[in-house]
Amino acid sequence: MTRYVMVADLRRCVGCQTCTAACKEGNGTPPGVQWRRVLDLETGTYPDVHRVFVPVGCQHCAHPPCLEVCPSTATRQRPDGIVTVDYNLCIGCSYCIMACPYDARSLVDATAGFAFGEQPTEAEAARAEGKSLGVATKCTFCAARIDAGTARGLVPGQDPEATPLCVNNCISGALSFGDIEDGFGPVASLLAENKSFRMHESEGTEPGFYYIWDKGTL
Repeated sequence: MTRYVMVADLRRCVGCQTCTAACKEGNGTPPGVQWRRVLDLETGTYPDVHRVFVPVGCQHCAHPPCLEVCPSTATRQRPDGIVTVDYNLCIGCSYCIMACPYDARSLVDATAGFAFGEQPTEAEAARAEGKSLGVATKCTFCAARIDAGTARGLVPGQDPEATPLCVNNCISGALSFGDIEDGFGPVASLLAENKSFRMHESEGTEPGFYYIWDKGTL
């Protein structure tokens, strides 16, 4: 069975925020809402101190706590592991926002201005036509791109047109995406050849977002 996951190689991430900008431009999220963020952290002990940049967002958990608390069944999980939100069912109660251990969900009731200037981008205009205010929103792993691409026989994580925008635009190649169940795919190989961890694994959520880091503990 297909299980889509993302991998961030923290040894390669330079903190350029290109993934953040690509996500915002492509999804038309309102000012102040970032589905893909990059944390700027310090690790080590003086004088051996280093900066590390950590891309974060929805972890598309195997056991998402946001799904468990959603009273309207707006939050759902696809067979391929992607966690979605049905805006037509979401009542804006914010239970999912409080339940998420990864601070990955947003809800705005009104927007002021646009992210890239005085006029909306194509994505912002398209988003304004739909129901995106007063409901919970988050990273979708660019599910629409994945679905459109796989319908054409493309492979997510290998063919750009079927791959999340943040991965396509990562200038350092720090982000990877694909089906972890494909033992011959790039994601499975990357994880097999490197040490990795997942955020808040003690929560039992089994995140679909892996981090490679072998320079000591964060």
